[in-house]
Amino acid sequence: MTHANLLGPEPTRLPDRPDAQAALDAGTDPADVAAEHPDFSEAWAALAERALEAGEIVAAYAYARTGYHRGLDQLRRSGWKGFGPVPWSHRPNQGFLRALAALGRAAQRIGETEEYERCRTFLADSDPEAAEATGLK
Repeated sequence: MTHANLLGPEPTRLPDRPDAQAALDAGTDPADVAAEHPDFSEAWAALAERALEAGEIVAAYAYARTGYHRGLDQLRRSGWKGFGPVPWSHRPNQGFLRALAALGRAAQRIGETEEYERCRTFLADSDPEAAEATGLK
């Protein structure tokens, strides 16, 4: 017998993407992974993080927004209703959560304070561990 979570929705876990994940893990350039798997949020997150490190804030914002929106599409297909936990501990969720954090950091750098706050809150609401892991607290 299973017990329902009486306090809210069950956590959403995105499906595994073994081919795309293996390519990134093997050191394939995230641009090549994104071109081969355009709906793979982790590749877009990696591109956004790299652009942030290089000071390419507008590119980072665009990459992060792409990864974020691709992740939202997948969350919805996985049963997410716009709220509820998206656990950081589930590796396939990390691409979306990293893209969300990168979007927040890029938004902050271009003065989009409301967008930054929205991303920060969304990340913490998804999983406080994600906020800690990405540094967007």
